[in-house]
Amino acid sequence: MLNTATKSEAPGTEQELTQELTDGFHLVIDALKLNGIDTVYGVPGIPITDLGRMAQAAGIRVLSFRHEQNAGYAASIAGFLTKRPGVCLTVSAPGFLNGLTALAHATTNCFPMILISGSSEREIVDLQQGDYEEMDQLAIAKPLCKAAFRVLHAQDIGIGLARAIRAAVSGRPGGVYLDLPAKLFGQVMDAAAGEKSLVKVIDAAPEQIPSPSSVKRALDVLKSAKRPLIILGKGAAYAQADEAIKNFVEKSGVPFLPMSMAKGLLPDLHPQCAGAARSTVLKEADVVMLIGARLNWLLSHGKGKTWGEGPKKFIQVDIEPKEMDSNVEIVAPVVGDIGSCVSAFLDAMGANWSAAPSDWLATVAKKRDDNVAKMAPKLMSNASPMDYHGALGALRAIIAERPDTIFVNEGANTLDLARGVVDMHKPRKRLDVGTWGVMGIGMGYSIAAAVETGLPVLAVEGDSAFGFSGMEVETICRYKLPICVVIFNNDGIYRGTDVNSAGDDPATTVFVKGSRYDKMMEAFGGVGVNATSPDELKRAVNAALDSGKPTLINAVIDPAAGSESGRIGNLNPQSVLKKK
Repeated sequence: MLNTATKSEAPGTEQELTQELTDGFHLVIDALKLNGIDTVYGVPGIPITDLGRMAQAAGIRVLSFRHEQNAGYAASIAGFLTKRPGVCLTVSAPGFLNGLTALAHATTNCFPMILISGSSEREIVDLQQGDYEEMDQLAIAKPLCKAAFRVLHAQDIGIGLARAIRAAVSGRPGGVYLDLPAKLFGQVMDAAAGEKSLVKVIDAAPEQIPSPSSVKRALDVLKSAKRPLIILGKGAAYAQADEAIKNFVEKSGVPFLPMSMAKGLLPDLHPQCAGAARSTVLKEADVVMLIGARLNWLLSHGKGKTWGEGPKKFIQVDIEPKEMDSNVEIVAPVVGDIGSCVSAFLDAMGANWSAAPSDWLATVAKKRDDNVAKMAPKLMSNASPMDYHGALGALRAIIAERPDTIFVNEGANTLDLARGVVDMHKPRKRLDVGTWGVMGIGMGYSIAAAVETGLPVLAVEGDSAFGFSGMEVETICRYKLPICVVIFNNDGIYRGTDVNSAGDDPATTVFVKGSRYDKMMEAFGGVGVNATSPDELKRAVNAALDSGKPTLINAVIDPAAGSESGRIGNLNPQSVLKKK
């Protein structure tokens, strides 16, 4: 029902005429509610403080963060988990810029998100007369998101939000910016006209059916392979076509390699999973089918030594035609939404599809089993202080016992090693840094995951990564969320053993020795635990997940453990000069 204000007038008569009015504040709220947006993440302040208060009073859940970037990351992952645009609400200029990082991250990762920011008045900004937090926010946002809109008149609020929603979720999803100048909120109009101006978005993300010829071409190429491989990306996880994808992979009989956020679409322990034989399958496969995955840096752009010497044919399933041939030739492009494409594959395969050659399946299985066996003793270590493998071995066992737990993961070594060690058993239960490989997503992702799903969250953070969003532990405590944060604390970035040979300052990668991050959580009323062995870590995490209380575990890792940039140290340029 439209929120209204009442205006009374006495135009020279004894009888008072009453007119129902609404304003920009109420129209924004009503437009959000009409389109099923019931949660907003943000930071209050000028000019959107009252908008947040009024949205909360109208039944929208408004979660206030300590920094807009973290609120934006929360909104972005909410979009990934729900397929509806997550909404981040910020103040003007600096707050907008803080949220913009998360909006660009959402666009790069293909998460539907809307950043709504208050802004200064157009007439002052355009003449550059020095308004409060003056900035042409729309112009700055445009290059960094999928679409950007500004609403200047109250009667256009409904259409503005509708355009933002449709842009965020249709085709390849992404981030959308919606600019709302301060004067807009106070604009008044007739309530009935305001209600008529609102737009309920119908079929925001329509199915995009692949052409029959592209489906046939892709299956013909796959059928011709001697060493086929299917790569599942986070786009496949986003699609929520879980059963169809599982049926297709199993019917094809082809080994599959899940990218990190696609882990769990089929369990990592599935007999066709080649996760533990990644290097082998990338080098030796002759036909590779990409489903919701891109040949970017995470897959070495589809070329180079990662992919071996032999010739390869690529099949790519993606909703965006421009993605095809981005790095290498795609011999069988299939354009459409993933659910429709995979269903079309299943229909076209018929009842007599031949599985991949048995010698290839045996090669993959042997390499996978050998690598798992080689890793097993490391994961059983109970050393104190812990190394990464012993600590992750404990967490791996917990996720196996509690497969519904959402596992949020970021860091350098903490991220890179966890990707390979911690098996996932259900879809969309692993959330991490994604395409950009950024740090700082941990607490925002954790909060949104707990809010949107109601499930317990285990966030495993490097001590460096945690620093980007650590103050949000207060937000976790304030909203009493079932989040257990584990910080792998090795006293630094990569390691805590570097030395500054030129002065008294600590080395650039070293933090305060023996930091007790658990005390931060205790300061806000949560549970803090200091764990020095894998056994202690396992007991503490299980207790936290059983209790549902906000918990932070300071997991003491050997400062010498870790390597430069984890597994991507080759991306750090090296000087070839030697000082004389």
